[in-house]
Amino acid sequence: MKYEINHRPSFSLLEVELSSGEALQAEAGAMVHMSPNIKLETKAKGGVFGALKRSMLGGESFFINTFRAEGGTGTLGLAPSYPGDIEAFELDGTLYAQSGAFLASSEGISIDTKWGGAKTFFGREGLFLLKMSGKGVVFLSSFGAIYRKELHDEHFVIDTGHMVAFSEGLDFRVKRVGGLKSTLFSGEGLVAEFHGTGTLYIQTRSMDSFLSWIIPHLPKGRD
Repeated sequence: MKYEINHRPSFSLLEVELSSGEALQAEAGAMVHMSPNIKLETKAKGGVFGALKRSMLGGESFFINTFRAEGGTGTLGLAPSYPGDIEAFELDGTLYAQSGAFLASSEGISIDTKWGGAKTFFGREGLFLLKMSGKGVVFLSSFGAIYRKELHDEHFVIDTGHMVAFSEGLDFRVKRVGGLKSTLFSGEGLVAEFHGTGTLYIQTRSMDSFLSWIIPHLPKGRD
């Protein structure tokens, strides 16, 4: 599979070249353009139960679209529904991501949800994480640009709204940024403290912070 990510980092567009018979699975509604010889199949991946779990708990759509090139090479363009970046992960193992981050992947990648434990109860990403396993390419999207932080048996603290994904070897706990007063009034709230050895992927903007900024500017409804 050949791919290229254009217009980074604010309005990223993923363009993929599929050989005849090659397929890419993608989040519903992500397609921007495709060649006429690419055929689309929509299904509840993992069966009804698996699709429900991924949709209700992982923040993804119920259906997964599979795009397959037939009778020759075809091109496909994909983009997330919000402005931001797209990152490609050459996966051979397992990657964990925040809910809603999945954009597309090779057909052989398994997409599941993972219970984050009670430690994530107050995390804004919710109780569940996306768990992607297998060998192939995974494409994740972010709100804002993505940058990576390598951890080597160390601790690192980020705001929970800025986490995109992390590799195996890392664990985390959600905690208050300071005392109760700081948690309530500093505008920082809760943070995730990661520890271990692995790679952490961080987005430069937070959807929560953006909504907190824009909602007061929206027109008020009439009584």
